[in-house]
Amino acid sequence: MKSMGTLFTVSAPSGAGKTSLVGALVKSNPEVCVSVSHTTRAMRPGEVDGVNYHFVTRDLFEEMLEAGDFLEHARVFGNLYGTSQKWVMETLKQGVDVILEIDWQGAQQVRRLIPGTVGLFILPPSLACLRQRLTSRGQDDESVINARMAEAINEMSHYPEADYLIINDDFTVALAQFQALITSQHLRLDRQVERHEQLLKDLLVNS
Repeated sequence: MKSMGTLFTVSAPSGAGKTSLVGALVKSNPEVCVSVSHTTRAMRPGEVDGVNYHFVTRDLFEEMLEAGDFLEHARVFGNLYGTSQKWVMETLKQGVDVILEIDWQGAQQVRRLIPGTVGLFILPPSLACLRQRLTSRGQDDESVINARMAEAINEMSHYPEADYLIINDDFTVALAQFQALITSQHLRLDRQVERHEQLLKDLLVNS
């Protein structure tokens, strides 16, 4: 029987590089996958339904919420986001680690529901860098950027609630730190004992 995978929540303000880091980590690590959330927001250029998000109508989202389908849900900039509880639990039971890219509200909900969840917060190296990253996308006007900056400061104030913190200044360094976090969870005593039960018995046969 496979040991349960570990559930990770990864939170960050918009523009901190969370999605890029998660994407790079999952690409190089077959034992980790990222949950695809449901959202009511409009699809952005380059996004694919079922890959970046499950894009649904507000009516369908509220029906799923009423049915208890979501492990967590949150409202961000007027849009609704939710994580499928069934998919997360089935994937963890297969021994695969799952990453949830969610805001601090969702991370709080998940920690209450699933003991052992590991929380990671990603921060930018400065507010100036964060604004530059948001502006360089070329998707929003100045008023939207200002609103996102205000929301980012509120989001960042919740970093003490996480277990681990990464400052995404140098992407390569941040990615290596992220991988080290995943590896450390694989080396936890309970997971190693379950994975190497027979070896550990054999090593102590004469004790």
